[in-house]
Amino acid sequence: MSVMRSVILAGSQNAWLRRRAPRFWFVRKSVSRFMPGETVDDALKAATALESKGMGTVFTYLGENIADAAEAAQVTDHYLNVLDRIRESHLKTEISVKLTHLGLDLDPELCYANLVKLIEHAGAASVVWIDMEASNYVDLTLDLYRRARRAYPNVGVCLQAYLYRTEKDLESLFPLGPAIRLVKGAYRESPEIAFHKKKDIDENYFALSKRLLSEEARHAGVRAAIGTHDPRLVRRIQEWTQSNNLGKNGAIEFQMLYGIQRTLQMQLAQEGWKSTVLIAYGDFWFPWFMRRLAERPANTLLVMRNIF
Repeated sequence: MSVMRSVILAGSQNAWLRRRAPRFWFVRKSVSRFMPGETVDDALKAATALESKGMGTVFTYLGENIADAAEAAQVTDHYLNVLDRIRESHLKTEISVKLTHLGLDLDPELCYANLVKLIEHAGAASVVWIDMEASNYVDLTLDLYRRARRAYPNVGVCLQAYLYRTEKDLESLFPLGPAIRLVKGAYRESPEIAFHKKKDIDENYFALSKRLLSEEARHAGVRAAIGTHDPRLVRRIQEWTQSNNLGKNGAIEFQMLYGIQRTLQMQLAQEGWKSTVLIAYGDFWFPWFMRRLAERPANTLLVMRNIF
C-alpha cells in the first residue's frame, strides 16, 4: 500500500478529523467536486441533468455504523421517501445502501427487515444495491444478500477486487443470477487478505471482469456493473468485450462516481455504452470522501486543483 493511500485511509478513521475537518471551507469546497450537494434535492437535480444526457444514476445517502435502532428506522424511512421522490420525478434512478447504515451492527435481523422494506418499495424493475464495507463485514453482507436474492429479483451487491477471496465469492454467487458491481476496494486491509500493489489489484480486477462477462455468467443472468475510474482498465474491458462479440448494451455497464472522470463517463454514453453515475449526498461525507481519495491518490491532485 502506498504511503499516501495509507495516510488517507488512516485519516478516514480518525474521529477528531471526522468532527472537525468538515468545518473548514477548503475541505467543503474540495468535496463539492464529488457530490452535487448534501440534500436529496441536490441529488435529484443532478440525476435529471445526467439522464437528459443519456446516463443512468444511483443514489446513496451517506452514513454508516449507526448505533441506534431508531436511527436505522430513520435511514430506512429516508430511503423510502427518496424512492417516492424518484418516481415522482420520472427518473430511472436506483439506490445503493450500506448495511451498517440500516442497523447491521445492532442486529442482522433488524437490518434485513429494513433492507426488505426498500427492496419491496423499489419495485421489481429497480435494483437496490448493497455496498460492500470493510472485510469483517463481507460474510455477513453476502449472507444477507443471498437471503434477499432468493426472495427478490431486484437486489444487487458490490464485490471488491483487492480481496483475495473475491474470486471464490463471485463463483459462489453465479447460481443466483446476481447483479454485481465490481470495484477495486477502498478500506485499509491487511496484506494477508488483500492485494496492495496497484498492478496486482488491476490484474485481478480485469480477471474478475472477464468472469462477470463470461458466457457462463450471461447464461446465469448476471448483471455486470464495472465500477472503476481507471481509463486503462476501462479500455481493456471494452476491447475484451468487443473481441468476444458482446453488445454494448445489456452485457455490461460502467458505473462511476459523480465528479470523477466526467469526460470518460460522457464519452461512454455517447459511444453507446451503458454509463451510470453514482451520486452520493448527505452530511456524513468525510469518511466517504477520504476513501474516494484513497481509491486513487491521483484524485488528491484534482482536489488541490479544485481548491486553488
